[in-house]
Amino acid sequence: MSQDEKGQAKAEQAKGKLKETTGRLVGNERLTAEGRAEGAKGDARQAKEKMKDIFKR
Repeated sequence: MSQDEKGQAKAEQAKGKLKETTGRLVGNERLTAEGRAEGAKGDARQAKEKMKDIFKR
């Protein structure tokens, strides 16, 4: 996994978790949902990069 892509995936996961937590604290369901979606996007990016690494070998 390239370091740049790995960093982007981790950043998206962290940003999503922060949004989700903030949304729960303030009772904003839209913000909570956005956070979950962003976290899932980061998870998908990380999985994609791991698959690329597997097939490189």
